[in-house]
Amino acid sequence: MSNIFKKPLLSFWQIWNMSFGFMGVQIGYSLQNANTSRILSAIGADPHNLSLFWLAAPLAGLFVQPIVGLSSDKTWTRLGRRIPFILGGAIVSALAMFFMPNSEHFAQLLPAVFFGAMMLLFMDVSFNVTMQPFRALVSDMVDESQRNKGYAIQSFLINVGAVVGSLLPFLLTNVFHVANEPGAGQKVAPTVIWAFYFGGGVLLLSVLWTALRTKEYPPEEYAKYNNLEDQVEEKVSFMDLLKNIPLTMKQLAITQFFSWFALFLMWVYTTQGIAEHVWGASDAHSKEFNEAGNWTGVIFAAYSVFAALFSLAITPLANKFGRKNVYMISLILGGLGLISMLFIQDKNLLLIPMVGVGISWAAILALPYAILSSSLPPKQTGVYMGLFNATITIPQIAAGLLGGVILSAVDGKAINMLVIAGVSMAIAGVCAKLFITAKEND
Repeated sequence: MSNIFKKPLLSFWQIWNMSFGFMGVQIGYSLQNANTSRILSAIGADPHNLSLFWLAAPLAGLFVQPIVGLSSDKTWTRLGRRIPFILGGAIVSALAMFFMPNSEHFAQLLPAVFFGAMMLLFMDVSFNVTMQPFRALVSDMVDESQRNKGYAIQSFLINVGAVVGSLLPFLLTNVFHVANEPGAGQKVAPTVIWAFYFGGGVLLLSVLWTALRTKEYPPEEYAKYNNLEDQVEEKVSFMDLLKNIPLTMKQLAITQFFSWFALFLMWVYTTQGIAEHVWGASDAHSKEFNEAGNWTGVIFAAYSVFAALFSLAITPLANKFGRKNVYMISLILGGLGLISMLFIQDKNLLLIPMVGVGISWAAILALPYAILSSSLPPKQTGVYMGLFNATITIPQIAAGLLGGVILSAVDGKAINMLVIAGVSMAIAGVCAKLFITAKEND
């Protein structure tokens, strides 16, 4: 039965404000992606164990996001149903960001590596608490006719945040002349420490902007816009939710597995890969390794720039050629970009593969959610968005568990891990074409 009442069409700035806080969250997330391996290596982690430390992120997401989704579906406060979770997660995220690069100073409590891993876990749990409601907020507030636009704007803001977060250490070194090598008695470079301070502060401020500028629909209005007024409230168990997972979600899971397997390998092994392949450096405390770490931030910022630009084109392209076709081509281009890094030994030329990686990243951030959101029951949007996060976390867990084994199988050369990531991303593109059957106007 179709809705009698359509959701009000929102202005560009209303949709912008709704997702503005996600930009700050992404600044923190990008700092983590580009610098976690660098920090952990500096405080003593073995390169073959790096992927195991990174398991904190997907494990946190696997359990936290469904719980947060289920809880926020049932939460109605003066602030709204999603905003309280967004605010709470942002506060804890910022605190973890302030502590993680200073792990060496807490060695009397715990070994630096373990303290850093614990802060990484806290950071990831709180990022997940914050991110999931942002996804559900767009689904809650935006009419189906604006759904592509809503997630495209969110994707754009995410990528603006990613550019800022990825570039921060490089800018601090080259513009503000902050030291990029650890000083006497230090293990982590001051550029990284100050970048995490800045990122945590911006995260809090941007989330506050969304909280103050976005007014969620109260229960009565939400029920009216989703045709729920006359429906009898039924208690649905978690097992019932699992049994009734929409077919579209199951189909998307196949593509999601290969694309997020690829992304995890890219985030874990890029710094080490280009340090060895381009700079010829393997010592995590050396000047060359830290230069490679900064350059990882630069090329990650580059793919985020390309992703931000491509996100502006996603809506017209998806409307003209179909979401599934745009999704497929985008993922294949990302795969080709990652594979090509094996053949590049000039740091500046590493920017070229980032075009393909950026296109795929923009598509990954927007199109699965646009495809999925129309198939979700309004009363369980949050919990199903949380469950959908398992299609992101499970492949990362698999990559984390297998990372060290795969690295040994490719002669310990981290650059080869990026080739494997590229192949996986290309397979994801093929799967998007073969397995997703959702209609474009669902």
